[in-house]
Amino acid sequence: MSKFKKKKGGELPPVNTASLPDIVFMLLFFFMVVTVLRNNELMIKNELPKANEVEKLKKDRSVFIYAGKPSKQYQAKFGTEGKIQIGDKFTDISSLQFALTEAREKLRPELQDRVVVALKVDKETNTGLVTDIKEELRELNMVKIIYIAAPGSELDTK
Repeated sequence: MSKFKKKKGGELPPVNTASLPDIVFMLLFFFMVVTVLRNNELMIKNELPKANEVEKLKKDRSVFIYAGKPSKQYQAKFGTEGKIQIGDKFTDISSLQFALTEAREKLRPELQDRVVVALKVDKETNTGLVTDIKEELRELNMVKIIYIAAPGSELDTK
């Protein structure tokens, strides 16, 4: 009698699934931590003008100002004139300084002096509204302004 027995079949052992729930929960927590949710609801019509040379903007030190006519769902409440939106609420020229100061304070302390204002202006917006915004920015000494545009050329016809 031999001490070692020969296996009768070449079958593979079953796969151990004991650690499968741990892996699933680890992936679930990973995606919950990494996912960035949109924090602003756009309340205006924002069809950006097109530009040939477009660069990516670092969002860690920027404050976004949206300008344009209210979208259709907000026109009954706010009218059809051009509006300014910072964050999730409309603001007017008289309270723009307060809204910008509040938005600046939300940034990290070391970036508050070097804030960049990103203007996302609808291409059909009145130029006077943009001029008023720029004057208020000058009074707050926020002179670094970037105009956000869509890639492409206005001359291209599709």
